[in-house]
Amino acid sequence: MENTLIIFIKNPILGKVKSRLALTIGKENALGIYLDLLEKTRRETRKVNAKRMLYYSTYIDNNDEWNQRYFFKHLQKGKDLGERMRNAFEEALQYKTIIIGSDCYEISSAIIEEAFLALDKFDIVIGPANDGGYYLLGTKSFYPSLFENIDWSTERVLQQTLDCAYRQNLSIAFLKELVDLDTFSDIEKSSYKYKQNY
Repeated sequence: MENTLIIFIKNPILGKVKSRLALTIGKENALGIYLDLLEKTRRETRKVNAKRMLYYSTYIDNNDEWNQRYFFKHLQKGKDLGERMRNAFEEALQYKTIIIGSDCYEISSAIIEEAFLALDKFDIVIGPANDGGYYLLGTKSFYPSLFENIDWSTERVLQQTLDCAYRQNLSIAFLKELVDLDTFSDIEKSSYKYKQNY
């Protein structure tokens, strides 16, 4: 059976992405950074041996750089992030399924492949982010509760998700912690090389 990789992205619209970064460096530079994040995510996920399901936040763009030969395009559905993720998992899940976002410049095909391998031995796999959330979550069964009653976009996301998994006696594999690029201090902690004035 085929592995499935869900990729959540925001449509790259000026003023609609990286709002916290934009407060420091301006909307244009924030959009430029997000376009770099999308390019890195696209390049790394192309190398992964999996069915790639790309979920847009606002509308499906059939004329962007995400080639439809390699990415099956969908629209995120739900009133909050948890519901959108749960719906994507329910739609995608056949065997091992992993979801990632597009905020982590340090994501790599090797890390994603490591996560798929971890699901041979564990119920779920999670990649902790530096901000108290996670950059990757994978399962081989559908656990809708992992996406419910979570304080999304807070530093409590990871712990609340783990608490939910522990309550169900799920075994968990942990990947190394990586940096999500949400603030300028995140850029300074990461391997991303910031270039001003896009």
